[in-house]
Amino acid sequence: MPRFSIVVPSHGVAGRLSQALDSILTQSFGDFELIPVCDAPDSPAADVVAGYAERDSRVTPVHSPPSAGLAGARNTGLRSAVGGHVLFLDGDDVLVPGALAALDARLGTVGDVDVLYFEHERTPWWEGEPANPAAPLLAGTPDGAFSPDRAPRLTGVALPAWSAAYRRGFLTEQGIAFPGNHFTDTGFGGLVALRAERVAALREVVVRHLLRRQGNRLNLPGEHHAELLDQTELVLARAEEQGLPADRLRPLFEQLFAAVLRTAAHPRRLPAGRRAFFRRASALYRQHRPAGHQPPGGSLGVQHRLLAAGSYAAFRTLRAANRRAARAAALLPRPRALRTRLRYAAGLRLPLDENLAVYCAYWGRGYACNPAAIHAKARELAPHIRSVFLVEPDAVDSVPKDVEYAVIGSRKYWQVLARAKYLVNNANFADAVVKRPGSVHLQTQHGTPLKKMGADQATYPVVAAATGSFARLLARVDRWDYNLTSNRHSTEMWEKAFPGAHETLEYGYPRNDVYCTASAEDVARARKELGVPDGKKALLYAPTHRDYATGFASGLDLAELCEAVGDEYVVLLRAHYFYDQGSSRGGGRIIDVTGHRSSEDVCLAADALITDYSSIMFDYANLDRPIVVYADDWEVYREVRGVYFDLMESPPGRVARTPEELAAVFRDGGWADESATALRAAFRERFCQFDDGRAAERVVRRVLLGEPPESIPPVIPLAERVPAPAATLVRS
Repeated sequence: MPRFSIVVPSHGVAGRLSQALDSILTQSFGDFELIPVCDAPDSPAADVVAGYAERDSRVTPVHSPPSAGLAGARNTGLRSAVGGHVLFLDGDDVLVPGALAALDARLGTVGDVDVLYFEHERTPWWEGEPANPAAPLLAGTPDGAFSPDRAPRLTGVALPAWSAAYRRGFLTEQGIAFPGNHFTDTGFGGLVALRAERVAALREVVVRHLLRRQGNRLNLPGEHHAELLDQTELVLARAEEQGLPADRLRPLFEQLFAAVLRTAAHPRRLPAGRRAFFRRASALYRQHRPAGHQPPGGSLGVQHRLLAAGSYAAFRTLRAANRRAARAAALLPRPRALRTRLRYAAGLRLPLDENLAVYCAYWGRGYACNPAAIHAKARELAPHIRSVFLVEPDAVDSVPKDVEYAVIGSRKYWQVLARAKYLVNNANFADAVVKRPGSVHLQTQHGTPLKKMGADQATYPVVAAATGSFARLLARVDRWDYNLTSNRHSTEMWEKAFPGAHETLEYGYPRNDVYCTASAEDVARARKELGVPDGKKALLYAPTHRDYATGFASGLDLAELCEAVGDEYVVLLRAHYFYDQGSSRGGGRIIDVTGHRSSEDVCLAADALITDYSSIMFDYANLDRPIVVYADDWEVYREVRGVYFDLMESPPGRVARTPEELAAVFRDGGWADESATALRAAFRERFCQFDDGRAAERVVRRVLLGEPPESIPPVIPLAERVPAPAATLVRS
């Protein structure tokens, strides 16, 4: 029997789960079993856990459906545990180094107590000083094992479940499990403290809790706050049944109702049903108030008295001024011009237009990418929704004639942004845009992340300086309701890079639908538009942006490359969109397609891709055509820009490090040989998971039409997809 069983629920934290598991498996004390609780065998977290289970026999994953909530996940893990003591660790928290050794030593001193409480550190996600809220509660406890009667303020309800180690036999004998769903720590902690006979404390930090930037999910608005009263009633009813002495009941009562009053006084937590919540809380207060109980002093004491009296009107009046101030601040628009501010503010006072959707791509560069693909599908499946595309003045010509648009900064621009129900973007809307209650923001992204993105850029000085304020960046993330991904890798990386409360949609990228739906005629049309001569093999050269370079400079002499590889090839040059200046860099067998509106058409026209570290490789892989990586400065790029995985170890095809190697790859046929094909197949398995030709349909049905997740068309397996045909090559 292992010394410890460590239960780690993992719902919604796949991107940060590895750091939690690593913090456990690298402990100096190794006598434990690790029980990750995943949603299902094919969930994002299960993919992460599978690798750990293969490498370490102490890892024994179990499954609990998301509908069972945190309580169900922990109870599932508890039923599987066989260790002497059980610890519960959230999937985005970590054990500090030496934690298990310290717990083992303390248990060796005090014996196998029912509960060993310990300190934890709450670490702000971005900035601020860490806090140790358990320290004051544990500071006055006896040095050895003791009865709960000797520390009445240690009620259990003021500490999270992951701030203690529990004797498994005690939990089993007493039949204690996590109750309900929301606020389950309150109920569990109270029940444990009521039934424990011998407890002890370890006055050391054992768990480091990473505070979510958007705050505790329990504090979000919703009907779930009624469950706080359920947990309060459960604990107080058990205390009454047990005949808890008054000196223990009073602190338990005060701590429970401190949490209840915080919720009752917070207008955003209870958008509806505040009166019913207050009345029920008042009834519980009067029913369970200990004999001789005296309310605390100050404002909190006034709230206690109003709750005891059931005076909701007076309680509401007490909080009205703060509510008005908070509401005014939340709706304050920030466009620069006075006239614009007034117009936008006026628009915000009007009701949302339930049938208005606003789209934008690449900060207004034109009608492109995922927003354009979703827009086109919405016109087919949701014609009742008016769709407006936002573009910069110099991008108006890129908008198809039958698409309604608004120029960024114009009066119409602010009017539609103020009233739109749906807002779709592959970057972010302006900071001045207010996230109205009831509106739906969809972030579509515009690539699969190889390079570090979002908050993960903070430790790379060159990139961080160009990014600007991370606080403002993350404030924009707070507006998202949905975030789109095209593969499981992206799901995990976006969760780390853009932490927020949004829902991830593993639906694929709508712009990539065409790679599974285009015909040979579509490919021929694209090649003709781009000027690719008949019978020539078109090599698309698409390098990425270098944060440490000024301006665009191709890492290759393309004219020399054309000479070296032979007359059968032409090169399509597509520079990063940062360098689309309208002037051609082509000539001869080099065709500059940087300014072409559709990167999808450019990819369809190309028989093979040459790139360095651009995310276009992930999209192009859907075509199952050869890809060659030209990595002449990989070490510099990796060091300065930061990457999520080693592309040299997992490339989508052959890798060349010099111009000579690149030319040789095409001369000797290595670009399309069996080795290159095998590398591409492995790459496609990892990064082409959800791009099956129906991504736009899934997005429209779920986001714009509100269809339930279970009715959304499933992803077609990779082996069953038929990519668009290449013009001159035969796929393996």
